[in-house]
Amino acid sequence: MKKALQAYEWMAPGANLAAYMQGVNSIAVLSVEQERSLAEDLYYREDLDAARRLVLSHLRFVVHIARSYNGYGLPLGDLIQEGNVGLMKAVKRYNPEKGVRLVSFAVHWIKAEIHEYVLRNWRIVKVATTKAQRKLFFNLRSAKRRLAWLTNNEAEAIAQDLGVDVKQVLEMEQRLSARDTAFDVPEDSDEDSSYQAPALYLEDRRADPAWQLEQSDSEEDNHGRMVKALAELDDRSRDIINSRWLMDDKATLHDLADKYGISAERVRQLEQNAMKKVRATMEA
Repeated sequence: MKKALQAYEWMAPGANLAAYMQGVNSIAVLSVEQERSLAEDLYYREDLDAARRLVLSHLRFVVHIARSYNGYGLPLGDLIQEGNVGLMKAVKRYNPEKGVRLVSFAVHWIKAEIHEYVLRNWRIVKVATTKAQRKLFFNLRSAKRRLAWLTNNEAEAIAQDLGVDVKQVLEMEQRLSARDTAFDVPEDSDEDSSYQAPALYLEDRRADPAWQLEQSDSEEDNHGRMVKALAELDDRSRDIINSRWLMDDKATLHDLADKYGISAERVRQLEQNAMKKVRATMEA
């Protein structure tokens, strides 16, 4: 079928959209008898010229469908091209004995190809992967009657109409309201907006040798200060700090009170005094 259409490659919608529109509108619409005859030639005799005529006569219908997807911000020429792919698939599978017009049969295939294109290209991150999410993606925007966020009653009504959960409706609304963000700081950004660039807050500094060296030096210095601070304590105070803060199986005040034959309150006082001395040494 593609070979049968090679003579019309100049009519690709991406080259000159205005000329393409004019070209497809100049192609005559087939009568019921003509369509039936061509469809039988293709179905029973694999007549590729019949396939070409069937496709060309329905290109204006693809344009009509593609225009309804203009709101997604994608090039109309690309939408038409994807719809044309769906049209060719429909013509290839069309059975004239089913008793339906080609235009009625082809609408599913045309929309299916356009839907796939929109879902692949509307965002960098896919917003709809499951069947329910796809249904919501293409129906939620038209279901919303205003730009404000949906109320609970509106969300429940939409969920009931589309046969999905309310939670899925609210989640898709959030996805549709989000926007892709450039990873790096845009060249024309100012100080007020540049901080939002992910490159500034998603950086993993652990891979930076300078940061690793700084952390290593800091940890080594803190360890040395801690060893020095503990060495300046008396044995009992050092044991209390070790038992209460530095051991995996930490002791309670009552455990240490029983160990040294003093009250738990006295242990708490010794602990506080020891911690003050440690902090003073660490901060010196």
